[in-house]
Amino acid sequence: MERSMIKPYIAARVAQEFRNGDVVNLGIGLPTLIPNYLPQGVQIVLQSENGIVGMGKNPEDPIRVTDAGGMPASAASGGSYIDSAVSFGLIRGGHVDCTVLGALEVDARGSLANWIIPGKKVPGMGGAMDLVVGAKKVIVAMEHTARGKHKILTACTLPYTAVNCVNLIVTEMCVFQVTDEGLALTEYNPEFTLEDIRAATEAEFTVSNRLRPMEVKIAQVS
Repeated sequence: MERSMIKPYIAARVAQEFRNGDVVNLGIGLPTLIPNYLPQGVQIVLQSENGIVGMGKNPEDPIRVTDAGGMPASAASGGSYIDSAVSFGLIRGGHVDCTVLGALEVDARGSLANWIIPGKKVPGMGGAMDLVVGAKKVIVAMEHTARGKHKILTACTLPYTAVNCVNLIVTEMCVFQVTDEGLALTEYNPEFTLEDIRAATEAEFTVSNRLRPMEVKIAQVS
């Protein structure tokens, strides 16, 4: 797969998980591409944990409003600005249907490590810890490996963001469902073989008897 197509491919596959009206929190980086690939007729309500419900497009003339990643933001028609306490009340109260995050590591139990980068100063763990335990569904959207190193592990080696929290892992190679028995391969990118996926994944996984190819059409919505 061409390098330039990896992130759009992952974002387009994750976009298939949403239904019209879902309240969705998107992490920084790759997850922010997802609204570009929503199926026709599906509109989601984007929530930013720093206090926006119903986010709109990035403003052409930036105002003094940012999303949780520090990028210029706005509320769409019908959206609203709220304070941080109310925002986290929504998250902790289970009112967010889905959160999509990147990850440094995910393990066979669906535990996640994504807040500390070895060797770099970071501001702190942020709102991810609340989101992954408060949202009804947690999706990790990430590249399958990092410079050839495994990211889907038997057990995370970095500090946990939360344990047993991830429901779905989507990469450019495949889709894993996290079950009580461990990881189950449910979809695969036809550009890769099962042997390729096993070689790129440290964690053991089962192959679903309903395994099917990933059906991803990258048609960006303007």
